[in-house]
Amino acid sequence: YLGRPETDGYRCAAMAALGNGLRETSRPDEALPVLEANLALMRRYWSRDKGNIFTTQANLASCLADLGRLDEALVLERDIYAKQVASLGVSHQDTIGCGLNLAISLVMSKRYEQAKFLLSDQLLPAARRTLGADHDL
Repeated sequence: YLGRPETDGYRCAAMAALGNGLRETSRPDEALPVLEANLALMRRYWSRDKGNIFTTQANLASCLADLGRLDEALVLERDIYAKQVASLGVSHQDTIGCGLNLAISLVMSKRYEQAKFLLSDQLLPAARRTLGADHDL
């Protein structure tokens, strides 16, 4: 991807694949700068593509968690969830998924009461509305 211009979508996709591949092969220290650069490119050239920016932020948050930087990961997860609620609503499936990621980050950070509140007061009711009361949650 290095020979392609910054505005090239394939370059951005290659960076994401490289960063995620490094993270998935237990090399988060090498993945972090790639994922950070990928997010910077997304924000600079594709700022209107909120869905991909959220995904890129989530990948970065996962990498930070892998490195034990749980507080930084939690900041990103909170930001993603808040923006998803604002743009899609609390009952949208993507928002519920982001909320579950946030709940996992809260548990990893030993913020059990916050995770319990998020799950029982926000996510479970939203999932029931979206998926129906008969769905096996």
